[in-house]
Amino acid sequence: MATENLAPQMVSRLLGEIRQLVRHPPEGVQYIESDENSVSEVHALISGPEGTPFVGGAFRIKLVISGDYPNSPPKGYFLTKIFHPNVANNGDICVNTLKKDWTAEVTLTHVLQVIRCLLIVPFPESSLNDEAGKMFMDSYDEYAARARIVTEVHALPNKKVSADAEESIPSGENVQKKK
Repeated sequence: MATENLAPQMVSRLLGEIRQLVRHPPEGVQYIESDENSVSEVHALISGPEGTPFVGGAFRIKLVISGDYPNSPPKGYFLTKIFHPNVANNGDICVNTLKKDWTAEVTLTHVLQVIRCLLIVPFPESSLNDEAGKMFMDSYDEYAARARIVTEVHALPNKKVSADAEESIPSGENVQKKK
């Protein structure tokens, strides 16, 4: 793995967190090795939780680690298109754990768990996707139907991730780059 001139303590912590994530993944989260071959990007698949419009979906997530980690939070992105109040159209994720609630003690595993929980309990009051936030508040049934359609089109196994991500999510364990 490339270390991009990162501080040795940071690299050590990140590698330890990645090992922990691989050995003891939280429910619904799977670490994915990336072609980036870098510790400054962590990729994972998050499965859509039961009882949500995202059930059955496999959502590729990317956490981008800054040079100031763990003093600064990573930036989180959905690479798989999703219709969700707290996920912008470009995939940017809005969750307090990655912003004002960040502390140096928070781990990558915890961040991924919080992102999966966001699929269960969105916070439309702080939406990045205004259309999804408004729809969630005005008519949950309409929101859920739209979120299910987007999940079916973009996040079900063997479906392609949005073209911007240039990735596919097969039903197996490996994620492959499109040529």
